[in-house]
Amino acid sequence: MADITRRLGWRHLRGAPTAHIRHHHGGKLLHDGPGLSFWFRALTAALSEVPVDDRELAMTFHARTSDFQDVSVQATVTYRIGDPALAAARMDFSIDPDTGVWRGAPLEQLGTLLTETAQQHALDVLARTPLSSALVDGVAAVRERVAAGLDAEPRLPATGIEVVAVRVMALRPEPEVERALRTPAREQIQQEADRATYERRAVAVERERAIAENELASQIELARREEQLVEQRGTNARREAEEHAAADAVRAEAEATRSVRLARAEAEGARAVGDAKAQAQAAWLQVHADVEVATLHALAGTRLAENLPHIDSLTISPDVLTGLLAKLGAREPE
Repeated sequence: MADITRRLGWRHLRGAPTAHIRHHHGGKLLHDGPGLSFWFRALTAALSEVPVDDRELAMTFHARTSDFQDVSVQATVTYRIGDPALAAARMDFSIDPDTGVWRGAPLEQLGTLLTETAQQHALDVLARTPLSSALVDGVAAVRERVAAGLDAEPRLPATGIEVVAVRVMALRPEPEVERALRTPAREQIQQEADRATYERRAVAVERERAIAENELASQIELARREEQLVEQRGTNARREAEEHAAADAVRAEAEATRSVRLARAEAEGARAVGDAKAQAQAAWLQVHADVEVATLHALAGTRLAENLPHIDSLTISPDVLTGLLAKLGAREPE
């Protein structure tokens, strides 16, 4: 939309660089080009504004395949007006001199022309294609056919329109058909998922079994080593007991030998002492055998006196002394 300002009955138009302005006055073309800026009188001016930038036209239409299945096509056509003068002559791009707004709807007319032309070629190619092929290769086929059809359409160059690009974003069947087509693929995907789940579970079970076997093998090995340890401990204890027994036997034998030797020594000593005592006694007896009886009595008395307890004082009565002297006197004549 052109920018128009008012000044004392005059109007000033300032166009955009992407808008081609055509100014007629009295049937004569006074201004023609993009991005113009000029003064004009509203009552005598005829103004046209033709956009020359690239524009996107989105379109959605329905078609039917060769097997009578409805599909929807989503496409976008990029176009521009290559000949603004021709487009302004074929379509109404005139603008209001007071507001700068188009009097008609030229872009809608262009959109209708492009949409109907593209739809015609898309319907033609899909009508000869079954649904399965259309879903697989239909996007490329429709794009190529629509692009070729728009390039060959004579009305577009006659209107000054150039098609820059054609894009087909989607080609989809009806929701019920799409769900029906998705079912086998979903089932296959589900089967693959179930198979993967079963395989994962099988792998997990196998790993658990391997872990259990490893644990069991570890326990068996541990039990075997414990058995060996117990056996070794028993062997060590038995060997230690045997060694202790042998040591005790050696010690007992040594003690017995020592005791026997000690007993023999004691016996020898006792025998020697006895022999010595016997010999001394025999010698003593032999000595006393040749002594007179009175001397023996005197020695006996002396020995007796030696063995008697200590006597501080001894009182001898005359009767005892008299009898003793009598006995001694009686024995002397013998």
